Amino acid sequence: MKLGIVGLPNVGKSTLFNSLTKAGAESANYPFCTIDPNVGVVAVPDERLLKLSELYHSQKVTPAVIEFVDIAGLVKGASKGEGLGNQFLANIREVDAIVHVVRCFEDSNVVHVDGSVDPLRDIETINLELIFSDIEMLERRIARTSKGARNDKALAKELALLQKIKVHLEEGKTAKSFAGVEDEEEEAWLTSYNLLTYKPVIFAANVAEEDLKEDGAGNAYVQAVREFAASEHSEVFVICAQIEQEISELEEDEKKMFLEDLGIETSGLDKLIQASYRLLGLLSYLTAGEKETRAWTIKIGTKAPQAAGKIHSDFERGFIRAEVVNYQDLLDCGSIAAAKAKGLVGSEGKEYVVKDGDVIEFLFNV
Repeated sequence: MKLGIVGLPNVGKSTLFNSLTKAGAESANYPFCTIDPNVGVVAVPDERLLKLSELYHSQKVTPAVIEFVDIAGLVKGASKGEGLGNQFLANIREVDAIVHVVRCFEDSNVVHVDGSVDPLRDIETINLELIFSDIEMLERRIARTSKGARNDKALAKELALLQKIKVHLEEGKTAKSFAGVEDEEEEAWLTSYNLLTYKPVIFAANVAEEDLKEDGAGNAYVQAVREFAASEHSEVFVICAQIEQEISELEEDEKKMFLEDLGIETSGLDKLIQASYRLLGLLSYLTAGEKETRAWTIKIGTKAPQAAGKIHSDFERGFIRAEVVNYQDLLDCGSIAAAKAKGLVGSEGKEYVVKDGDVIEFLFNV
């Protein structure tokens, strides 16, 4: 999974990235301090892995990972070359979802690029830049498709779709809200365009420390972001980027104590991962053995052969069956042999839909 972190300058974007990845992207109180996208790979916390590895005496533990891309600060006119221009926009074409950091705190020591704190205005600024970039991309696609559309029904159909989407975007609306898709073919085309405003969005409402305990309930800025996100079917999570940076420098046991002292249960990273999995419809299944215990991320609804294909294409191609046991059942039994004796290990075929927390051994033949 790859997430692109965007936001106006000085909203806490790079501070959040630093705390998530401990990668040390430069953070400073002025626009454009982040010139190139910074990439960090973060392990998805999963306590099930450690317990399974102890059960199997695994030599290696491999968690699922999320790749974060910190995108250079954006200002009004970026799609036309202002600030860092289209450089930033190109960097998020390939991400699975966008994490949009929005400033929801007042601090006279931190300059706001537009002179005041207004999260909805900030969201609109970035959305418009993404829309403008998408329109440019569609115009190029329309020009190419027009050449063959006269003599090709499929191209003519696609051209009509491209033009409808362009009109929709020109009204200041995102591609996500476009409701003019008429069949699966058009749906596939729309997905293939990789439009920035078609990507799922998670809003990170960056608040002051005192707003953390109640999850931003008393912060009017956060409420405004939540209302907007609901209308867009987007996720929102509340963070304090500064606190996240402090947490990132602590050991695991210190981290728990620090969170307790703050009166909060989960860190911003955990909230973001949970929101990402929900928004993208993902789950993790597990494999375990003496050599390695590992988590694999798949889409909800994935069947056993396709889940096997995440490990290796041969597993999918030569799939015979999957030996499946629930993680907790396996742990309670103490061994796979004991779980089999109790009838808790299922022998599943090609139609089996993998569930979160399944521990699977695939049998295949190629």
